[in-house]
Amino acid sequence: MKLALLSDLHANWRAFEACVDHARAAGADRFAFLGDLVGYGPEPVAVLERVMQLAAEGAVVLRGNHDDAARQPPAQHRTAEDLSAQWTHAQLAPAHRDFLAGLPLTALVADSLLVHASAREPQQWEYVDRPPLAERCLDAAREGWGARRVFCGHVHEQQLYYRGADGRVLPFSPAPGIAVPLAAHREWLAVVGSVGQPRNGDPRAMYALLDTAGSRLAFHRVAYDHAGAAAAVRASGLPEDFALRLERAR
Repeated sequence: MKLALLSDLHANWRAFEACVDHARAAGADRFAFLGDLVGYGPEPVAVLERVMQLAAEGAVVLRGNHDDAARQPPAQHRTAEDLSAQWTHAQLAPAHRDFLAGLPLTALVADSLLVHASAREPQQWEYVDRPPLAERCLDAAREGWGARRVFCGHVHEQQLYYRGADGRVLPFSPAPGIAVPLAAHREWLAVVGSVGQPRNGDPRAMYALLDTAGSRLAFHRVAYDHAGAAAAVRASGLPEDFALRLERAR
């Protein structure tokens, strides 16, 4: 099986479709969406309708913090994220909100744990962005699920961690498009990046493709019409910063 791992779509239809098309061309036969389907972006309904269709075809779909916020936005907005949650909530039909409400926080697929943020208290939305936090995530996955591989998003950048022979968890920066063998004797944590809002200075969308038969993982960057996506943000009336993030990837 080739499993496409997409996270943090953030209602960016253009980036989402580009990644789905790229994954299919690369041989993906199943999809997993690791949360934050909505939030920030201007096309929550189109993205959710497509995700719901793929879920009906067997895709795994998890819930993220922005999905929760869109279902139950704060009564008043103090931040741009609060405003985004209120705006997104108003766009969604009851069926969309019910779909988000029914999504799990974790899933086991091909002996791997999938989660939006961290396996350590998934509902706390901890950012796994450095080795000590990766170690806590791997410990929780092994102890709670018996999993030696974890795939997550939430951080909006791509990173790979592994537990070395001395027990320390070490980072490894993958090269786009180059498959990395996930040796069975090691524990692995892959942060697959963000489809809809990269933040590393490169506006191309991010996702990862796991070949379960060969136990190999490739991180991908996919060009898409990010200028058109930014224009759609501006046309929606969402904060200008959300458009600038797509243009500058910061």
